[in-house]
Amino acid sequence: MQPTAFEKTCVNNPGRIMIFTPNGKANFFRQHLPRLRLAVQLAFLSFTLWVGWQFYLFYQWTRDLAPYTPRPPAVEGFLPIGALVALKRFVLTGDFDQAHPAGLTIFLAALCLGLLARKGFCGWICPVGTVSNLAERSSKKLKTLLTLPGWLNLPLMGLKYLILALFAYLIIWSMPLTAIKDFMASPYSLTADGRMLLFFLEPSGLALTITFAIIALSILIRNFWCRFLCPYGALLGLLAYAGPFAITRNADLCSQCHQCSTTCPAEIKVHSKDTLRSPECLGCLECTAVCPEQDCLQLKACNKNVPLWLLPLVIVGLYGSFYLWARLSGHWQTNLSAETLKIIYQKFLHTP
Repeated sequence: MQPTAFEKTCVNNPGRIMIFTPNGKANFFRQHLPRLRLAVQLAFLSFTLWVGWQFYLFYQWTRDLAPYTPRPPAVEGFLPIGALVALKRFVLTGDFDQAHPAGLTIFLAALCLGLLARKGFCGWICPVGTVSNLAERSSKKLKTLLTLPGWLNLPLMGLKYLILALFAYLIIWSMPLTAIKDFMASPYSLTADGRMLLFFLEPSGLALTITFAIIALSILIRNFWCRFLCPYGALLGLLAYAGPFAITRNADLCSQCHQCSTTCPAEIKVHSKDTLRSPECLGCLECTAVCPEQDCLQLKACNKNVPLWLLPLVIVGLYGSFYLWARLSGHWQTNLSAETLKIIYQKFLHTP
């Protein structure tokens, strides 16, 4: 009897997972998929940091402390609650938010990704997800990760859905159109991006305590924020549940090495599922990268086998398409001039 690929791995490469084809050649894409994902994540994280720096310079200009720097519209991606309010008004009236159009565009892009590409926004684009991924990598090297018991893990996973339900009740269910219009025209909403910046520049003692607690817990517990507290991820997970993409497992080929479950950032028991449609799945594909059995874990779209590279291509391509559409259609730049924003900031945001 010929040894399986998993047996070859154990004998020839102890402690290391390689991907073998039936001809014994390494599958290049699967082998390097985690590196590809990290590269995409770091690219979006670098862009996010650049946007934050540009917005900081713009904020300093509004305080007459620095030369003029254009306000980067992408900073509105940090305003998901405002985008949810804007989405409700858009659905009810057809009016696209003109004060923070990029925020609504980014929110719509994330929702579309949730419907078509699982939680691809969380697994490939979100900067918080990237930081969580880096923290997980560090924790593995430090060997500080803890595995929570099931009786605690399941209730904690429900917290983000409760937070999502609260926002849905307050905004989608209870907030009338007149209140939405008043809120979106209020100084608080118009300066929401500046207030978010001040949250990082001038955090309160409570905010610092909560932030450090989440960081500490993320070092001990894999992806603590994403798995247990992020309502954004909860919403995308619900949308992804009925999406076209899914990971399938061929039980006849499975060697029960549990590598797929061990590497899963959401701690899904991949090795025990025939089809993976969990709302916790990030669409990261890392389970397929570590599986030693060729064709055991496969990506399907509409119940047909598709190459692994298709999912990240859809994620990045679709997200970029929303950006191009917004730029070309005038749904990216705010209709408020820099001078108007400066006046609003100085009146409602700056402290003496």
